[in-house]
Amino acid sequence: MSRTSLAILIGIVGFVLYILAVVALGDYVVLAHWAVQTVYYVVAGIIWVWPAKWLMIWGAGGRRVE
Repeated sequence: MSRTSLAILIGIVGFVLYILAVVALGDYVVLAHWAVQTVYYVVAGIIWVWPAKWLMIWGAGGRRVE
């Protein structure tokens, strides 16, 4: 299996697991104050970018494109 194929597989599985975790933790946040909910969903909506960026760089063979 090539590095690109492996990165795609890891990305899809990881993203699905991340969504499940965010939704499960969201059950605890849903009754909180609206400001807490806003912070939670903004952070949860953005934080996945860094692992995805690392995975794309790794899948491309370490070639960093800015």
